[in-house]
Amino acid sequence: MNQTLQALYQSIIEGDRETAQLKVKETLDAGLNPGVILNESMITAMSEVGRRFEEGDFFVPEMLISARAMQAGLELLKPFLQQADVKSSGTVVIGTVKGDLHDIGKNLVAMMLEGAGFEIKDLGTDVSPGKFVTAVRENEADIVAMSALLTTTMPNMKTTVEALQKAGLREKIKVMIGGAPVTEEYGRQIGANGFATDASRAVTVAKSLV
Repeated sequence: MNQTLQALYQSIIEGDRETAQLKVKETLDAGLNPGVILNESMITAMSEVGRRFEEGDFFVPEMLISARAMQAGLELLKPFLQQADVKSSGTVVIGTVKGDLHDIGKNLVAMMLEGAGFEIKDLGTDVSPGKFVTAVRENEADIVAMSALLTTTMPNMKTTVEALQKAGLREKIKVMIGGAPVTEEYGRQIGANGFATDASRAVTVAKSLV
C-alpha cells in the first residue's frame, strides 16, 4: 500500500474525518484509480474496524467515528467511482420499521455497509411496508435491511416481508433483520434470509447474501 493510501487507511481507523478527506484528495491528485482507493484503503480500514469491534478492542463509539470518517472520504470519492464505473457490492434499502423511531443502530449498519462497498438507500425511521416495497422497486435493490428496537414494532418486520411477497418482489430480494429484541429464531419465523446482532456482523451477513 503506498504512503497516501496507508495514511488514508490510518485516518479512518482513528476516526479523523478531516485527514480522511485530505488523503482522498491527495490520492486522487496522484492519479490513483478510484476503485483501488476504495478497495485497498477504505474498505480494508472498515474491515479492520469491524475486526477490532468483534475482538472487543473497539466499541460502538469508536466504530461510529471511524464510519463517519470513512463517509466523509467517500463523499469526495463517489463522483470518481461513478465516472470510473466501479461496481458496488450491491444495493441495500435500509430502514427502521413502522412505529419505531430508533436510528443509531440503523445508521451505524448503513455506514458500515457503505464502507464495505454497498450502495445504500436509507429510508430513515418509522418506515411503512409500502415504502419499503416502493424503494425496492425504484432502486432495484438486492437487500432489504430492517431494524426494530421495540418488541411492539417487531411484527412490522413480518408485515413488510408479506408486503414484498404480495408485490411479487420476495424472490428477487434478500431480507436482513436486526435490533436489540430481534433474534435469529424470529428471523426464521418471518422468512428473513439473514440476521445480525451488530453492525460488524451485518456486513458479513450482507456479503454472504449477495
